[in-house]
Amino acid sequence: MPPSSPDHLSATFAALADPTRRAILARLASGEASVTELATPFAMTLPAVSKHLKVLERAGLIARGREAQWRPCRLHAAPLRGAAEWLEAYRRFWEDGLDRLDDYLRSLQRDGRSKAPAKAGPKGGAKGGPKGGPKGSKHARKN
Repeated sequence: MPPSSPDHLSATFAALADPTRRAILARLASGEASVTELATPFAMTLPAVSKHLKVLERAGLIARGREAQWRPCRLHAAPLRGAAEWLEAYRRFWEDGLDRLDDYLRSLQRDGRSKAPAKAGPKGGAKGGPKGGPKGSKHARKN
């Protein structure tokens, strides 16, 4: 399955949804580690950490090796690249929108209209709101 396919993205984002798994990935970014080493900073059992590692492994984010008695875990960053590429389109969308807003605000400042016009009271002026509405309106207080 290609790294940016929807099913692979779902597995990647599901694995990243948990803060413990994100912390494990951050640790593995500095080099391989055993399950015991990965479990050290967490207040959980080794089997609980192993379950997190299985989720990361199924998502393709880590691989577990075998070197004699030691089973090191290694980071595999390819699925993260697929997620980053998917998110990139949305980053561009937001940046484009913010750039347009910035251009608009600068044009208002250039034109001397940087202040917003005075806001009228709710529904027709000062007396039309829920506290000061005329008697008989749907907003009038009932005593």
